Amino acid sequence: MSGPSTHVVTGATGYTGKYITRLLLERGDAVRTLTGHPDRPSPFGNRVSRHEFDFEQPERMLDALRGADTLFNTYWVRFNYGNRTYERAVANTKCLFEAAREAGVRRIVHVSIANPSADSPFPYYRGKAELERFLGCLGIPHAIVRPAVIFGDEDILINNMAWCLRHFPFFGVPGDGTYRMQPVFVEDMARHCVDAAGREGNETFDACGPEIFTFDEWLRAIAKTVGVRARLVHLPKKLAYWTSKIVGWIVGDVILTWDEVGGLSSGLLESREPPRGTTRLTDWLAAHAKNAGGSYASEVARHFR
Repeated sequence: MSGPSTHVVTGATGYTGKYITRLLLERGDAVRTLTGHPDRPSPFGNRVSRHEFDFEQPERMLDALRGADTLFNTYWVRFNYGNRTYERAVANTKCLFEAAREAGVRRIVHVSIANPSADSPFPYYRGKAELERFLGCLGIPHAIVRPAVIFGDEDILINNMAWCLRHFPFFGVPGDGTYRMQPVFVEDMARHCVDAAGREGNETFDACGPEIFTFDEWLRAIAKTVGVRARLVHLPKKLAYWTSKIVGWIVGDVILTWDEVGGLSSGLLESREPPRGTTRLTDWLAAHAKNAGGSYASEVARHFR
């Protein structure tokens, strides 16, 4: 892309979307956002114009999309919550993509997940695969970016693992804990997305970092960072899942989903491609030792309240 452009970022006040937006603004580009929380405070003030998702009346989203060079899509749901299901998220995303086509958006950069599959036993991964297929048939040039696990300052996963390690006598690990994870830094992830917007043609690639951990190694690295002992107890997967449900009831949140247990233990959080990210999780953890796990961060509160 040459010269200032206008882009639409879904969830520009959220997690990955915020970092994509920041990079685009630093380049001097204009950014609009489509969001389900238009009244929430924005770190960007009036530099980003806000428009509300309306999947029931998609024509109302056209004003946000018209004249946009690129749609950066980060919209998804981590788990089913009320009527906000994977199936609804798939239908809503298709609606958004069709609106982008009608509005004349030049390119779509879509955040997917590493190792999606139409044959997956997990709805999360099946839904992501279905959207990739749909986007491939839409007729708009696109880039599909596939992270495995994203970490960064607003990361809920690492923070809450650290919180659990600080506050509970043991951490229940699903299975043997030898399955591997390849996390990518959120700022690296945002850079991959913005760079992909400037290229031509269709592409699909994994966005993962330079370090690979077993799940046990991941937990021990977090525990070392916050200065506690990692008391890991390996449990049958279903028992570990239900243990997380009990903790979830205590804190009023969803700690771990069955799809996440399955994805972890099936090795789906590791890329089969060379790493693209450069930021090491161990370096980031060392710089954030004081803050990790200091208080619990609710996924439900962030996205559904």
